[in-house]
Amino acid sequence: MSRPSQPKLTADHNGVSVIQSQAHASSSSSLPAVAGLQQVPQLVPANSSSTGGKALPPSKMKKPPADKDSEEYRQRRERNNLAVKKSRMRSKQKAMDTQQRVNELKEENERLEAKIKLLSKELSVLKDLFLEHAHNLADNVQPPAGPEDTTDSAGVPQL
Repeated sequence: MSRPSQPKLTADHNGVSVIQSQAHASSSSSLPAVAGLQQVPQLVPANSSSTGGKALPPSKMKKPPADKDSEEYRQRRERNNLAVKKSRMRSKQKAMDTQQRVNELKEENERLEAKIKLLSKELSVLKDLFLEHAHNLADNVQPPAGPEDTTDSAGVPQL
């Protein structure tokens, strides 16, 4: 009785392990041979225990250290330096724009507070005028004529 072959574990150039197994059917095997059936290789990360079974994204994969004298390294550093400068310039510009907006809002707030004070003073003056006018009207109104006080419309007492 022959045994099926054990799966082979190989690693490709990206550090991913590949499990390959092949079915060998022999005449003395107790397993029936299935014609036309192929097994598909399974891809498994090389260090699946440390990543929880998930493959790392390309940005997290370790790259071989570049030679610091190489042209590729120099170009990457130059691009990175330009990107950092651009990022810092954008950050400074955003901070300046925000500060300018803060200053504009402070000025607008001061203008609005001054307008509130002016309108409050105007309201107070108008209230005082209204109350004075209402008081004067109340003083000019005659009480209704009673039985002992008889006056005509001009305020002259009648006998």
